[in-house]
Amino acid sequence: MEARVKAGIWVSMALRLADIGGRSGAVLRKGDPDSGGILCVLRGREGMVVLSQVRDAEGRAAWIRGTGPAPVEETVADAYVERQVKRDPDLWVVEFEAPDLQPPFEGRLI
Repeated sequence: MEARVKAGIWVSMALRLADIGGRSGAVLRKGDPDSGGILCVLRGREGMVVLSQVRDAEGRAAWIRGTGPAPVEETVADAYVERQVKRDPDLWVVEFEAPDLQPPFEGRLI
């Protein structure tokens, strides 16, 4: 099982990588700094995608497209985030400008 990075540190790293890559990013909601889950909102030319942090069967970090495989409108993405925050108040929500709807960090999509 791989080591887990604290959520607050991971968010700082992702924002730094976005900045280095010339993309803007912002924390929309702070969650638990140690063990909070993370939602990444990607704002692109064709709509939005919300990535949700998960663990695969072996316990490795991965991401799923919580809003589905295709880009969605902002209202749909906002509703998804709102539902997830109601279920888990420790969630972090981070948004990135991502014209190509690709995250500014390395992550395995499942």
